[in-house]
Amino acid sequence: MTQQFYVSPEQLMKDRADFARKGISRGRSVVVMSCRDGIALVAENASPSLHKLGEIYDRIAFAAVGKYNEFESLRQAGVRYADVRGYSYAREDVTARGLASVYAQSLGAVFTAESKPFEVELVVAEVGHAQDSDHLYRLTFDGSIADETGFVVMGGAADAVVDSLSGAWSSDLSLPEAVGAAARALRNASRPQADGTQPGVPPLDPSVLEVAFLERDPDTLRGSRRAFRRVGGPELENLLQHEQDT
Repeated sequence: MTQQFYVSPEQLMKDRADFARKGISRGRSVVVMSCRDGIALVAENASPSLHKLGEIYDRIAFAAVGKYNEFESLRQAGVRYADVRGYSYAREDVTARGLASVYAQSLGAVFTAESKPFEVELVVAEVGHAQDSDHLYRLTFDGSIADETGFVVMGGAADAVVDSLSGAWSSDLSLPEAVGAAARALRNASRPQADGTQPGVPPLDPSVLEVAFLERDPDTLRGSRRAFRRVGGPELENLLQHEQDT
């Protein structure tokens, strides 16, 4: 009979956490930023179809890093949860806090009970009618949840992006200005110098960026209650070029 080795619960949880962190660290970074006109979501992503950013409901969006198949299954589950709750009660009853709680329970259950934890990190963002009522919930692979203010950065180069954004972020930024600041921070972090010096501001390449907005007042701007809007093509090129020129 084969003798099984004993592994303490502390060591088992540590090994799982290290495994998940290693997977997430290989992913390119994502920035979610609250600003004057709404919430900007900016990701390094060269794929035009495998999105890291997505719409969940009227004023709620989703951003993720890590393994695509795992966070895509969570995004789809979130859409189903929101649709059922909105249909069963009222659209106003679908909140980012409720969705984040559901995600936290799911991630925590997988982390403790399954053989492999999810290698993902998520943000559930809800844009308010005033900036004070914006919500940014950050969820990690073990089901931990944090209510963040200002901006959130996830992914392998998160520390470098946070350092770059700390001096650039302001609550008065417009959506285009927020996208420009996030894009510069992502590009700076992905082009480190071998000697450790600051790399300066490299050209902003829209082909490797995925950008979306949660607009604060979509009824007035577009006559729609859906706040989520993707930005790409010529609009993104013009936006980044304007930022580069200023």
